[in-house]
Amino acid sequence: MRFPLTRNDSNRLRKLATVAVLGVTFAGVWSRVNYVAAVDVPEKSTALPANNPFAAPSPLPFHAPAFDKIRIDDFLPTFTFGMKQQLAEMNAIAKQAEPPTFTNTIEAMERSGALLTRVDNVFSNLTSAEKNKALQNIETELAPLRSVHSDNILLNRPLFQRVEKVWQTKESLGLTPEQAEVLKQRYESFVRAGARLSDQDQGRIRSLNEQLSKLETKFEENLLAIAKERAVVVDTAAELDGMSAAEISAAAQAAKARGLDGKYLIQISNTTRVPVLTSLNNRALRQRVWEASANRGLGRDGGIDNRGLVLEIAQFRAERAKVLGYESHAAYKLQNQMAKTPAAARKMLTDLVPGVLERVQQEASDLKAMIKECGESHELAPWDWEYYAEKVRKARFEVDESIVRPYFELDSVLKNGVFFTMNKLYGISFRERKDLPVYHPDVRVFDVIDRDGSQIGLFYADYFKRDTKRGGAWMSSFVDQSRLLHEKPVIVNCLNIPRPADGEPALISFDNVTTLFHEMGHALHGLFSDVTYPTVAGTATPRDFVEFPSTFEEDWAIQPEILANYARHYQTGDPIPKDLLDKAVRAKKFNKGFETLEYLAAALLDLEWHSLDSAQIPADVEKFEAESLKKVGVNHPAVPPRYRTAYFAHIWSGGYSSSYYAYLWSEVLAADAFAHMIAKGGCTRDNGNLFRTEILSRGSSRDPMASYKAFRGMEPTVDALLIRRGLK
Repeated sequence: MRFPLTRNDSNRLRKLATVAVLGVTFAGVWSRVNYVAAVDVPEKSTALPANNPFAAPSPLPFHAPAFDKIRIDDFLPTFTFGMKQQLAEMNAIAKQAEPPTFTNTIEAMERSGALLTRVDNVFSNLTSAEKNKALQNIETELAPLRSVHSDNILLNRPLFQRVEKVWQTKESLGLTPEQAEVLKQRYESFVRAGARLSDQDQGRIRSLNEQLSKLETKFEENLLAIAKERAVVVDTAAELDGMSAAEISAAAQAAKARGLDGKYLIQISNTTRVPVLTSLNNRALRQRVWEASANRGLGRDGGIDNRGLVLEIAQFRAERAKVLGYESHAAYKLQNQMAKTPAAARKMLTDLVPGVLERVQQEASDLKAMIKECGESHELAPWDWEYYAEKVRKARFEVDESIVRPYFELDSVLKNGVFFTMNKLYGISFRERKDLPVYHPDVRVFDVIDRDGSQIGLFYADYFKRDTKRGGAWMSSFVDQSRLLHEKPVIVNCLNIPRPADGEPALISFDNVTTLFHEMGHALHGLFSDVTYPTVAGTATPRDFVEFPSTFEEDWAIQPEILANYARHYQTGDPIPKDLLDKAVRAKKFNKGFETLEYLAAALLDLEWHSLDSAQIPADVEKFEAESLKKVGVNHPAVPPRYRTAYFAHIWSGGYSSSYYAYLWSEVLAADAFAHMIAKGGCTRDNGNLFRTEILSRGSSRDPMASYKAFRGMEPTVDALLIRRGLK
């Protein structure tokens, strides 16, 4: 089980920026004088220089970014001009003399902000995948500019009055179902942002938004710096006993890249647990690595301290929710999600806790027995869990990760696993091309060819970890599909697979194999989008639905017919032996109590932070975290949350505030859908075509549960989820 940090949140937010919904997330304010000036910006402004690569749509296929021409100095002036241009477009819509209609108001808004969308699609992915100090400085400067831009649209009363008029007359307009959904989302975005508030309350919203935009950006900047700060330096190779020769070589290379010749560098992951903990025999070093990860952002040893940022963000979010008329930030955020209320999300999570804790106790007993079997007498600590779990895994299933990895060479997994599966299910194929510019030499580009031979769009793959890339894995888009704008999709997947030493093959863990399938599910959600309006395209869905298509694709990775095609030894080409394959598949359900509990703890912690009102914000982050975990019964001493508060990127800077539960909510859909497809014949074109038509192509052009029932014929049950997790 993985819960990778995807970029669908920012991907959706970019779309919503163009449709004037960003005030919820990229929030901020200038002075009142500047606000008036911004609203009254002339509709004709000096054009960008002709040599600015964003001034016009890219001449490359599918308007792919011209990375060979884009310069850092292009971003800020383009953003500034793009925001002015879109404000002028919105003001023109608001000032029309003609009565408001869907076409002259809603559809006109859908067409607005083309320049801003072009530059933001590129910039947002670069600041995640290839950030440097210059980009970071621009990101910091842009945060309040973006927020005031969205506020100037969402709190524009004449513009809202036109949208409201269209909304009030919707029954007589003869709208298509997609148009009706676009209208609903636009109308609700204005109301939820505060369009109906008094001038005084709108001013308070603007002030809170300004503070949040700066704090959230600072939190994200800190995380990148913390990843470098908390990397563990090891003096000798002997201390790395248990790691493979290739891993030790990569650690030496990583240290050398930082000017630490002769030493070794262990980099922490974005989650609390670090992959190397499964193999390190040196218990003291395991503890160092775990503590470097788990205590990051707490200011230990004079390091970066995120606690003050967290408290301020929580405070301002709670205050904003109150001004908007909600009892908490969680209540505000979940109103337009599938869960609807924090209580519903919390119940789904807490209902699982007793059964999961029972499984965790069984797993802990097995690990304690293994500790004794290894001649040790220490207690089971968090830095021991994965180490001894791997030993139990090997003993129980006779599966050694070092023996399995040679069968999972990255290129084979991608082409003979992921691409092979997509062809069997959907009839599509991927053809690599070398002629398009990329933002880093690691990035690969593929034409995506449909079953009829036509081209769907482009797919970019950026898989290796580097210091300039934030942690986790995500999908994003450089161009979103839209029939209205005559655009086809250009999609990118980013992962953080450890780079092999020079000359060595990229042999990846089975966890990363599954992540490749997961992120391709997000990519297909963007590539197969077939809607008219940008607002509802691709991954622009409720957050507790967006992880459904990606989680669904994961399970193909362990289907025997798929595994047999890609799991081949990188040297001999021999397929993975059937007995080893069977053991590896069975082993996937091992340790699920631990994995589920660490997720539940993080998801419940998120809800606890965001269910507070403004008078309840604590003074002590660590104390609140400990008390919250104890209150909801997930405070197991050896199983910490997957993310602790001080580095929980999803909820403080990633757009998942109050919504980290969404991965499990989506997994209910995914497990039920996959079980249904297997019962209907498995990986067949007919099954794939139905899933593509009813789920992947729809975006949020209709209610997500309606889409699910159109595919499945009924609402999902939790039975398949419990089986998938090995809990039933």
